[in-house]
Amino acid sequence: MTKGQTQDANLDTAAPRIQDLFDYAGALAGCAKRDAGALRRLYDHASPYLLGVALRIVRDRQTAEDVLHDAFLKIWNAAGSFDGNRGEARGWLFSIVRHEALNVVRSRLRTVTVDEDTAEALDAEAALAAYGDEIDAAEQRVLAGRLGDCLTQLDPPKRESILLAYLDGCSHAEVATRLGAPLGSVKAWIRRGLRALKECMQ
Repeated sequence: MTKGQTQDANLDTAAPRIQDLFDYAGALAGCAKRDAGALRRLYDHASPYLLGVALRIVRDRQTAEDVLHDAFLKIWNAAGSFDGNRGEARGWLFSIVRHEALNVVRSRLRTVTVDEDTAEALDAEAALAAYGDEIDAAEQRVLAGRLGDCLTQLDPPKRESILLAYLDGCSHAEVATRLGAPLGSVKAWIRRGLRALKECMQ
């Protein structure tokens, strides 16, 4: 098997992780009724994925855990506002975590200067998050198919870097370690890959 075939196989094995049969909407309905057990089930199931989302953005585990804590407080208090006609429950959870994490990063940017690569990555993250929040459930299903098509159009290094970062919640350094690639190359692959995905899905 060639290196490219191995990476394509890795993409295929990543696909089942996207399939999730947990009843997110039911858990949110329980939270809306102030059922602490529903919140616990939701946290136990979703927190590993959501922590990965936060960690990808803030790049610090302690900060990511703080973001997750604040996000679940918001989820608990706002569960009654979730509307299944406007989007999937899992996407609603992810958008809350993304927004919390992005708010933390933006607050840092007021006092800390970041490099151009980081700024571009954050802009791409915010744009993708905002785009995802604006579509309804039917559009999300279409979008998922388009995203898969767009991912297959990326060259293997960009595709694998994005999958590791966004599905596994790996930091750039962890992606570099897994791929055996220089950190600078991984940052460039993710940045350019995100830009290509945005263009492909417009």
